[in-house]
Amino acid sequence: MRETDFVSGFARGLKVIEAFGETTPKLSISDVAKATGLDRATARRCLLTLAELGYADYDGKFFALTPRILRLGHAYLSATPLPHIVQPFLDKLSEEVQQSASASVLDGTEVVYIARASQKRVMSINLMPGSRLPAYCASMGRVLLAALPEEEARALLRQTALKAFTPRTKTDPARLMEELIRVRAQGFAVIDQELELGLCSIAVPLENDRGRVVAALNIGAPAASVPAEQMAERYLEPLKAVARALKPMLR
Repeated sequence: MRETDFVSGFARGLKVIEAFGETTPKLSISDVAKATGLDRATARRCLLTLAELGYADYDGKFFALTPRILRLGHAYLSATPLPHIVQPFLDKLSEEVQQSASASVLDGTEVVYIARASQKRVMSINLMPGSRLPAYCASMGRVLLAALPEEEARALLRQTALKAFTPRTKTDPARLMEELIRVRAQGFAVIDQELELGLCSIAVPLENDRGRVVAALNIGAPAASVPAEQMAERYLEPLKAVARALKPMLR
């Protein structure tokens, strides 16, 4: 892309939108400036523009995104057939195994949920389409990272803030690369309470009809009822069956 094709104002506006999240639903101008690295004047203009267009509310001190912002995410979900194709399969899988099942894609250093069927809440956060988790310590993230060329996976790990969410979280880059090699070889990933204590999950890659990994599927279960060492025995074949059924439907 040529430098003259880059619209910096638009890029700054997107950066401001991304500053809002589950733990930061309301932000002041100073908060946004700090989160984005923009100066206060630029952050203020972006926020006021969002408010003027109806994408944000402003109470005189704090800004909060409005439901209108969902139009941006809905455009992706509507234009991309993958979530609509996957959802019925997840619903059936979740009913079959009596656990929550999800599908996600890789977006930089994170996985983004595109479909989910929930039997019970096994995480403290409420996951839904659009939710994001760090790829390095999520089962679907490990599957998707393992599908990348090794150098690309290394580069993404270098860009990631590798923090420990629990005492079990793997944060050493060399150890994580070893884990990705193992995941690639065995064709699935199991997470044992690395993202949240009490949660285990297993994921497999979802390939299209040309053999390219386009997403990942997973099942999450409470560690108290299904220990990590039992995840593959219980859920690997049901996950693989869904992946096989979906493969010829995906382009």
